[in-house]
Amino acid sequence: PCPAASQRTALRSLPLLPSLSLPMDLPMALLPMHLPPMSALAMVPPLLLEVGNHQIEVAETLIAVGEFLVIFVAARLLAELMVRIQLPTILGELVAGVLIGVSGLHLIVPPETQAQLSAWLLGLVGSLAEVTPETVQELYSETFPNLQAVSQIGLYALLFLTGLESELDELVAVGMQATTVAVTGVVLPFVLGTAGLYYLFDVPLIPAIFAGAAMTATSIGITASVFGELKFLKTREGQTVIGAAVLDDILGIVILAVVVSLAGGAGFSPGPILKLVAAAGVFVAAALFLSRTAAPGFDWLLDRLKAPGEVVVASFVVLSLCCFSAQAIGLEAALGAFAAGLILSASKHTHAIDAAVKPLVALFATIFFVLIGTGMDLAVLNPFTPDNHEGLIIAAFLLVVAIVGKIAAGWSYLSKEKTNRLVVGLGMMPRGEVGLIFLGLGTQAGLLTESLEAAILLMVIGTTFLAPILLRLVLRGSSGGPDLDPLAEIPT
Repeated sequence: PCPAASQRTALRSLPLLPSLSLPMDLPMALLPMHLPPMSALAMVPPLLLEVGNHQIEVAETLIAVGEFLVIFVAARLLAELMVRIQLPTILGELVAGVLIGVSGLHLIVPPETQAQLSAWLLGLVGSLAEVTPETVQELYSETFPNLQAVSQIGLYALLFLTGLESELDELVAVGMQATTVAVTGVVLPFVLGTAGLYYLFDVPLIPAIFAGAAMTATSIGITASVFGELKFLKTREGQTVIGAAVLDDILGIVILAVVVSLAGGAGFSPGPILKLVAAAGVFVAAALFLSRTAAPGFDWLLDRLKAPGEVVVASFVVLSLCCFSAQAIGLEAALGAFAAGLILSASKHTHAIDAAVKPLVALFATIFFVLIGTGMDLAVLNPFTPDNHEGLIIAAFLLVVAIVGKIAAGWSYLSKEKTNRLVVGLGMMPRGEVGLIFLGLGTQAGLLTESLEAAILLMVIGTTFLAPILLRLVLRGSSGGPDLDPLAEIPT
């Protein structure tokens, strides 16, 4: 076991022993070596125990507060830069993670990467807490799961918000066109990506399926922001893309839930797959049904709550129940978070819920995206290293499939009216925050190698950067609708 962890456990669990009269400066090395650690520690004077306990608590606090400080400052600086060049802020958060993580300054590094924190940072925290740098590193590794748990709140809140802002009525209005675009935009990248990785690059089946699933996503927020800025959101193309993106999210998250569950030990055989697909389908269908039937009951309850914070607390109760239910039946909790948003999307308090949850997304989802970046070892993309050439080829392959698959979806539907099919295809292209959610969950599940992880990252970054630029070029001089749409306010 970790020496610092053992020492801390012992220090915190032992009672004070005022009857001992050993010298106060008795070093641990002079204690009887034949005694077990607890017996040896029991011979240490109480004041020494208290000082050691205090030092460890100081080190833990400095580590925890320092993590938040580094993450938020770095993320905010890069997000501000992205806003000024008209790109999604999540890319800034991701790049911030890369800069402070394994590929950069080593200020935040996931323990599973086996990387060490920056020596000067270890020395600084150690000197302030009066412990050794080795103890700081051990405490950091031990407490890092707490930071990951906080980041999960951001993930679930973001998926909840995505479901909440899914305009089901608009989806019905564009009907079969949006459905055809969505299904094509999911099936083409998924099949081509999975088959290519498995047959051409000999990637194992489960990681290949996961990478294929990561290419199915479409970021509603990025596309809606560009369409809204150009006043093109109210056009038939804009509504088709938004409706298809909603369906993309549903289909993609269902695939994600199935793949992660299979990777967790269900095995790759028809029985478990059909069972998980059926469970996911029933779960989403139940959420859509409850969005029409349970929302009035939620509104009735919310109208009768008077204590401050009733909107966000009640919303998170629904969120927690759905995450619990999804996990309990063998699905991923992320699907439950999205379903919770769908259920409340028909509430008359949607705008109040949206306003209450967005600050939490801005705070905690930032941690989630930054942590994705911290674990990225971009050294595997160095073209001057011969061993990296295959990974770079995989990255180029995924990027091409991701672009071609979505653009082709623009030509997959029938329409009597003249429509700009290239705009539809480009609107489906950015993966954005949804693609990063897929990547983060794949990393946490241990499904991806470093090269495949970096390849998916490049695919997400490439499509997210290219889509807004290409849409602005294609739509330059065009103007569709008279005003902006609330969907343009989705955080990106």
